[in-house]
Amino acid sequence: MSTVKKPLTPKLPRQKRRNVVENDEFAAFGRRIIRAHGRRVATGDVEALRDLVALSSVIDDAIGEAVIGLRTFGYSWSEIGSRLGISKQAAQQRWGGDKP
Repeated sequence: MSTVKKPLTPKLPRQKRRNVVENDEFAAFGRRIIRAHGRRVATGDVEALRDLVALSSVIDDAIGEAVIGLRTFGYSWSEIGSRLGISKQAAQQRWGGDKP
């Protein structure tokens, strides 16, 4: 049984349709790993603190890659900004430079 509410889910043009599987579960898995790493550092693994801080730049890079991919896939700055809770101008300013 699908939990998708059809009236709330926009119909995407054919080139934007894509099978997305387990995004929520995958993101939750990533959050659990990062939190576990924080707990490990908190128990006295001071050497791992630098690695934990370095994850923030890895996450920023991953977000940039995702945005560029979404733009290539045909999503607008408005759609991306909306999902991030920022304006299309802010999204374009932060990750712009591509001209798909």
